[in-house]
Amino acid sequence: MSLSRIVSVFGATGLQGSAVIRALLKDGTFTPRAISRDPTSEAALKLKASGVEVVKGDPLNKASLLSALHGSEAVFAVRELGCFSSLHQGPNELVQGKNMIDAAKEVSVKFFVFSSLPSITDLSGGKYKNCLHFDHKVVLDDYLRASGLACASLLPGSFLENYWKCLTQIATGYDYSVPIITANTRQAFTWAEREVPAVTLALLKNYTEPSKNISGNSYPIVNAIMTFAELASMTGEALGAEMTFTTAPPLGIPAVDDVYKANGEFGALYNSTPVPNPDLVALGVTLGAIEDFLETEVKPRFRK
Repeated sequence: MSLSRIVSVFGATGLQGSAVIRALLKDGTFTPRAISRDPTSEAALKLKASGVEVVKGDPLNKASLLSALHGSEAVFAVRELGCFSSLHQGPNELVQGKNMIDAAKEVSVKFFVFSSLPSITDLSGGKYKNCLHFDHKVVLDDYLRASGLACASLLPGSFLENYWKCLTQIATGYDYSVPIITANTRQAFTWAEREVPAVTLALLKNYTEPSKNISGNSYPIVNAIMTFAELASMTGEALGAEMTFTTAPPLGIPAVDDVYKANGEFGALYNSTPVPNPDLVALGVTLGAIEDFLETEVKPRFRK
C-alpha cells in the first residue's frame, strides 16, 4: 500500500484554506490535513465530518506544530486577517509565520506553498506604512526562501468574493461602492475560491519537476486587470440593470484605508503581469473569467 501524500493546511477554515482542502479531496492525489488551534470548534468538526484529518497546532507554539506537521509532504499556509490593530502589538503574523516555516523545515517537509501579498510600503515608496498585513508577508516570503525549503508563493489580487458585499440595490438598479478610490482606478482581481486551489494543486503536482523551475518563485494569480467602472458595467450587463459607482468615505482603519489610497495613487497590483500569466499557463492552470464569476456568484444573489 502506498503512503499518503499529506498536505497540511493552515487557515483551513478560511476562504483560501478551505478551498484548497476541497480541491485536494476532489483531486485525490494528496491527502489534506487541517491544522487547527481548536479541533473541537464547529468549523473544525465540519471538516472532520467531510473526511478531513484535523490536528491541533498553534502557530504561536512551534512545539505543537512539530507534532502537527509530522509526516507531511507539503504545507499550504495562509494567514487570515484578524483584528488589524493586533498587527502592531504582541506576537504577530511574523512570529506565527516563522514558526510555521521553522517547524516545516525541522520535520523535513518537502514543499511549502505560502499565500502572500506585495509590500504596500515598497509599492508606495514608503508613503503608506500601515499595511502590515501586506508588508509582513513579504518579510515571511524572504524568510521562507532563506530557509532552504523548496517553496513557492502565491500573489492573489483583490478577491472577487468580496465584490457582492459592495453592491447595494437602489431605486434605479444597483450601486457599487468602494472606499476612497474612483471609478477609473484599475484593480487586479482574483476568484480566490477557484483559482488559489487550482494554482496550489498545479504547484504540488509539479514541484519535483526541475524543468518547471518552481522553487523560490512567486505566482501572481490575476484573471483580469480593469477599472472599477468596467467591472460595474459588466455587472450591469449581467444583471440587466443600471449600475452606478460611488466612492465611499474612508473606513477609519488605517491598515485598510492605506491599501485603497495606494491602489488609487499607484495603480493595480501586478500591473506588469500578463493576463493570463504565462507561468501559470505553463503549469496547465486556466483561471476563471469575470463573466463566469458574475454568472455563478453574483447573479444568484441579486437576480430580481
